[in-house]
Amino acid sequence: MTISNEDKSNRENRRAPKAKISMITLGVRNLAASLAFYRDGLGFPTYNYVEGQNCIMFKLEGTWLALYPRASLADDAAVASRGSGFPGFALAHNVGSKALVDETFAVAVAAGATPVKEPQDVFWGGYSSYFADPDGFLWEVAWNPFTDLT
Repeated sequence: MTISNEDKSNRENRRAPKAKISMITLGVRNLAASLAFYRDGLGFPTYNYVEGQNCIMFKLEGTWLALYPRASLADDAAVASRGSGFPGFALAHNVGSKALVDETFAVAVAAGATPVKEPQDVFWGGYSSYFADPDGFLWEVAWNPFTDLT
């Protein structure tokens, strides 16, 4: 297959998207339970939330997190909402020390998270743990001694 000069010039003239993630939307099974976990348990600040809305947004440092009913999000994306098991990704929250990993993990578990992996030294030289939110989404809490991701 050959690429015409016209195809090459069109590709060169296109602007690449900005390298950032603006928002992460989690399709959740129980909106009230997820709101309680993130807002009340973890202390994430809601943004313009009015009781009863079906989309809840949290303004975080550098990005946004949204909660939306799982079936509605699947409908919006025109995909099936069923599925279980490992979703193929984990959200990460990096902190500045091992002690903060321990503390953050404990706060999440006290808020109702399911502990998945207790805080521990890990193969890549850092220290991390995993918990699952009420819908099973995995969160890693990590300290990275090589790159400041806080």
